[in-house]
Amino acid sequence: MKKLYLVFLLICIASVEYSFSTPSTQIWIPSTDFQKWKSGHLGLDNYLRTSKSEGVRGAGVFDLGLTTGLLPFEKFQGEIGVDYLYMGDDNYDDYPVYFNAKIGFPENAMFKGAPAIAFGTYNIGLKKNLTNYNIVYGVIAKTIPFLGRLSAGYYTGNEKLLVDENLEKANSGVLLSWDRTMSEISDKLWLAVDYQGGENYLGALNFGASWAFSKNVSVIVGYDIYNNKEAYYNTNNNNANTLTFQIDINF
Repeated sequence: MKKLYLVFLLICIASVEYSFSTPSTQIWIPSTDFQKWKSGHLGLDNYLRTSKSEGVRGAGVFDLGLTTGLLPFEKFQGEIGVDYLYMGDDNYDDYPVYFNAKIGFPENAMFKGAPAIAFGTYNIGLKKNLTNYNIVYGVIAKTIPFLGRLSAGYYTGNEKLLVDENLEKANSGVLLSWDRTMSEISDKLWLAVDYQGGENYLGALNFGASWAFSKNVSVIVGYDIYNNKEAYYNTNNNNANTLTFQIDINF
């Protein structure tokens, strides 16, 4: 009941003018996009395991996130958010709330032709040495005509939690992505590939497509190939590849 009540509470928060949530992302990694001032975003993301480990498929991941614009400026932007994250393990799911925030500059803001830049943090959990992943990152992005947008960055986090299968530190890595609206086919179709480095449970190659059903509602379908299938995730799970379905609603 406590978990259901929290989900209901977060959905209710989405109905007010100022709300909170997950950082704007590509398929998996943070992007240089921002929610506008006085706008909000509701994200419903599911990650379903596509294979078994020792006969066990393992729980998927469900993420309900709310995000809002933080700054009323065009050339210097920010956003802040909160997530309800379910991972199929009571140790973690007793502390399902995570916070995030980022600031930065959109393309051409600093000078003509300037890339977009974002600095942020996410997976700020409330339980020390259990959910406080405390990931900090920086990303730079540039849109190239016909090719699309290219992004590159780096992240680091809590070395006690971002570990490999031997519980050794694996708390950092590169962030890379390509994305493009496929206007030749339809302005509603968007494709992306992104990569998060590292031998921890977050390291993955991800690719997917989005279709915008309206100005405010879109759906992403993607696939996530994890760098280290044996990386420590939680006591009741494995790090098998996932099929992801993501619903994005802007308001």
